[in-house]
Amino acid sequence: MKWGDKFPPMYVNRLYGMVAKNTTKDFRFVCFTDDDTDIRDEVEIQPLPELDIPAGLPERGWRKLTVFSKNFGGLEGLTLFLDLDVVIVNNIDALFTHSGAFLIAHDKHRPQRLEGNSSVFRFKIGQHTHLLDNFKTNFSTIRQEVRHEQAYLSREIKKTGDLTFWPDEWVPSFKYRCAPSWIKSWFQAPSIPDNAKIILFHGLPNPPEAAKGISGKWYRHIQPSPWITKYWVE
Repeated sequence: MKWGDKFPPMYVNRLYGMVAKNTTKDFRFVCFTDDDTDIRDEVEIQPLPELDIPAGLPERGWRKLTVFSKNFGGLEGLTLFLDLDVVIVNNIDALFTHSGAFLIAHDKHRPQRLEGNSSVFRFKIGQHTHLLDNFKTNFSTIRQEVRHEQAYLSREIKKTGDLTFWPDEWVPSFKYRCAPSWIKSWFQAPSIPDNAKIILFHGLPNPPEAAKGISGKWYRHIQPSPWITKYWVE
């Protein structure tokens, strides 16, 4: 999904390129967006789903919940949702065959919680439609209970017994797994953990900043990660 001006079309084009290079499966790549300018021809464009959120509130990724509509985009079967700012570094075929009714990355910002990071999740179209229905009906209450869509999503899927996490080594966080601790960061550059498939870039930095060694935060130091430019290509 791409909306607003946070991510230019380059992010969509490179995500498609990375998927194409890292799967042996036939796939259908769909971008739901309010602006398809300069997006490569191989990408199927569909309108950005509407979600009635009161004006002036932080987006918080709530729009992702529209994937749980009954006939989302005319799609069917197992579907892999990828945020635009991930970097794919290895073959992802196993993400389509790994067992689990609903699979999501474990949020390592608060590892003690059973909460997902929605940068990479797999679901079946038409299942868990109650998530969206409940959100629309009880939004005012839900936004007081949880901070963002992935907390709500994790909580509600957990109730069904379907919440399953990807193997941690497959979907490491750039900030928490690739980048060294604060002291080591002055002497050691970020690296790709063993067995990683998709690197998650949540918050700051995004891939182009991380490649240059720009952390985006005054209190966080990172060295350049030139390996990002090897994988983050069209």
